[in-house]
Amino acid sequence: MAGWCLQYPDDSVLGKTALLRAVLNEIADVPGRAELLRVLDHLDGPAPGEHYVEVFDRKPRRTLHLTWYTDGDTRRRGSSLAELRQYYREHGFEPAENELPDFLPVVLEFAAAADPGTAGELLARFRPGLELLHRNLIKLGTPYQDAIAAVLATIAAATASPVPQPPRELVGLDPYPTGSAR
Repeated sequence: MAGWCLQYPDDSVLGKTALLRAVLNEIADVPGRAELLRVLDHLDGPAPGEHYVEVFDRKPRRTLHLTWYTDGDTRRRGSSLAELRQYYREHGFEPAENELPDFLPVVLEFAAAADPGTAGELLARFRPGLELLHRNLIKLGTPYQDAIAAVLATIAAATASPVPQPPRELVGLDPYPTGSAR
């Protein structure tokens, strides 16, 4: 459900909000239910597409591409994406070719289809990044913070994880010698 709420709100997504709301209204006592209903209220409001772009497409610390939180803007990210795509294949899931495998709605689609242990393992891997994203969305005051809160509510409680700092790669920036070596 959160995966649908976190996709760009095009006609396909907006055409499903009534169905998503009906499903949520039929189930009770599920983690994140109230939060997802608030996101659906937002999606049914004015200009959700403009808000989505402002929230997710302009700041790296609010990206829905989860390997950014683990690998930053480094060459390592490419191999992490390939490993994630292979992980999906090993578990019988083939994400759409037009989406990166670390895009949160894709990760959530996999989690919904996978067995609970596999889904929990993958979501736990990205928990520190999700927590950072959630804090950044709270600072912004966007309804999308509720969708991330709903995802976090489904991840088994683990020990508090440190706030991740995306790695940086300084290729070719070796420091200059400090002494005069002539």
